Amino acid sequence: MYDPTHLRTFLAVAQTLSFTQAARRLGLRQSTVSQHVRRLEDATGRQLFTRDTHSVELTEDGEAMLGFARRLLEVHEQAAAFFTGTRVRGRLRFGASEDFVLTRLPEILEGFRYDHPEVDLELTVELSGTLHAQLAAGKLDLVLAKRRPEDPRGALVWRDDLVWIGSEQLRLDPDRPVPLIVYPPPGITRARALEALEAQGREWRIVCTSGSLNGLIAAARAGLGVMAHSRRLIPPGLLRLPDRAGLPELGKVDFVLVHGRHRGAAEGAANALAAAVLAGGERLHRGQRGAR
Repeated sequence: MYDPTHLRTFLAVAQTLSFTQAARRLGLRQSTVSQHVRRLEDATGRQLFTRDTHSVELTEDGEAMLGFARRLLEVHEQAAAFFTGTRVRGRLRFGASEDFVLTRLPEILEGFRYDHPEVDLELTVELSGTLHAQLAAGKLDLVLAKRRPEDPRGALVWRDDLVWIGSEQLRLDPDRPVPLIVYPPPGITRARALEALEAQGREWRIVCTSGSLNGLIAAARAGLGVMAHSRRLIPPGLLRLPDRAGLPELGKVDFVLVHGRHRGAAEGAANALAAAVLAGGERLHRGQRGAR
């Protein structure tokens, strides 16, 4: 009933909220992406997206289709692998940024290991900047991380707003430097926060530095200061600061998959894991409970 090609296109649009970005990810023309979505909407008899010249949003039926599309594609891939006899194997060095510590990435990795038991998966969790450096040095085969605005590399998993977050009890004094909770260099959100404050002419001071997301969250929950964070990954117990706090806009951030220089079996394993992450990408920013 539902063409797997149309389902993959739907997921790409749902994850990027952009027909243009989905077309780039899939290597298709934008008109082809629109055609695939239209045919899927015809097959379901429901509208899956609302769109205008400025934005693309999922409808309620589109939200429901996310889970169905992911499961249908997983079964399709399992059946294809079974009957073609192809077996992905080898060592795969996968790097994921600290941003995904509290998400449902482990579920995606668990499913991948179940589907590909002959892959020796090695996971590295680090800052995005560090992961990109390790990938360039040939120490990793595949990276899931943020990218800098000027960096064109990688397949877009999703695009999000960077926002200021803190505890509900936190009150900022406009006459004092902004207390910052940050990753150490080369943290991408750290650099964005400092650049935005300096462009605004706002003084700041660093009250906590940690390479661990859990460390940053603990400091923020204690009310030590504010941190820049992905809007769709806000941890439980922390809130987005309101506009009246007077902090500058931070813009958007891209979460991408970047392949390294694969050799031999690593290429097949990296492609299979990349496909699993892209297919299940909506779960990465739907794993937080209690976040606002």
